[in-house]
Amino acid sequence: MKWITRERPKIDRIASPWLIKKFVDSEAEFLYVPFDKVLDKAQELGAIPFDIPDVEFTHYNDECTFDYIIKKYKITDPAVLIISKIVRGADTDRHDLAKEAAGLWAISAGLSHNITDDTELLKKAMLLYDALYSWATHLYKQKHLQNSPFENLLHEVYNKFLKEKKSKKKTPSWVQDLKEIIQDQIDAQFSFDLKKISSNLELNPSYLSREFSKYFEDLNFGEYVRKLRIEKAINLIQNSTYTLTEIAYMTGFSDQSHFTRIFKLHTGKNPSSYRKNALKSNLDTKGK
Repeated sequence: MKWITRERPKIDRIASPWLIKKFVDSEAEFLYVPFDKVLDKAQELGAIPFDIPDVEFTHYNDECTFDYIIKKYKITDPAVLIISKIVRGADTDRHDLAKEAAGLWAISAGLSHNITDDTELLKKAMLLYDALYSWATHLYKQKHLQNSPFENLLHEVYNKFLKEKKSKKKTPSWVQDLKEIIQDQIDAQFSFDLKKISSNLELNPSYLSREFSKYFEDLNFGEYVRKLRIEKAINLIQNSTYTLTEIAYMTGFSDQSHFTRIFKLHTGKNPSSYRKNALKSNLDTKGK
């Protein structure tokens, strides 16, 4: 089977031949000719034109020829489906579709620049797609640092350095003031107003929102407040006889279902199960 397309291929006109050779016809031949001669040559040679307008094997909507071949021949190989997003992103300049798309474009453009003979370019680029297929099949979830103990160690040391550097940074005075305000509000059932708090601290609300996580366990304002709410709820569950509905209200939740959802998100258990386990643990301790 002969296939024909326009000359000077880069992405789709290399990727599609690789896909055809590997999954459709291992004996397929590919021809590259000037754009205005593709259809005439296709008719003359009995070849299938691809990746040009107004033929079957071409782009449809936001998908490229590679995508159409997958659908046409019902190719379900998971690695090919991973590659399809990379090819589509590289071929249509939408590198957000797959982070590897920009790299595929750069390498393909470089190959095309270095190799001016299209047949030779196809031959060399087939190796690129064989490698990409092996990566998508066996190494898709593997990170580079997993392969190098030295680089992994270097990465750990660098992260430790960043954390130490961050910890040595002088803590602004408003941080302690804010912790006291939050604690006061916790005890008064959580009447939080970030704008009002910013005003009390004489800080810009945008600045406070941006800087907050640096000094409060890498959590944003809402996350930190929810964490303290759950910590107070745990203390009440373990050391009081309040009902769960009362505890939900006392810790600032609007209703018990909301309280249950957030509690389970933080602890992995719903409040009633947590209370049963806490009671059992207390009984076991007293029994001993």
